[in-house]
Amino acid sequence: MLNKVEHIGIAVKNLERSNSLFAKLVGKPHYKVEKVESEHVATSFFMLGETKIELLEATSPDSAIAKFIEKKGEGIHHIAYDVDDIHAEMERLRNEGFELIHQEPKKGADNKLICFLHPKSTNGILIELCQEIK
Repeated sequence: MLNKVEHIGIAVKNLERSNSLFAKLVGKPHYKVEKVESEHVATSFFMLGETKIELLEATSPDSAIAKFIEKKGEGIHHIAYDVDDIHAEMERLRNEGFELIHQEPKKGADNKLICFLHPKSTNGILIELCQEIK
């Protein structure tokens, strides 16, 4: 089951400039900056109540974020949901007819195991499942 919105991912061209903008918007600075080499992305996190905002900047021109910005511009990239058991949730959603981009979860930012659902099976929205690594 999906527990809650864990974070909203926002694709940005310039992480430093966007950190400044979002710090003004939410009234406090980001709490973490992290590179995820496997995804060719630099991330920054803001806490807003129980939900996080994740800013994503491409670190390679062939990354998914660079391609997203080239095609659609800066903006909301994905919505991530917290799950207790990512393997069970992937299986449940696969059985419900959703298309998974990856067949096994992988390590993402902020100490999470992650998996994405393909937007063509979710009304055009990229959905991420997140489970805290224990």
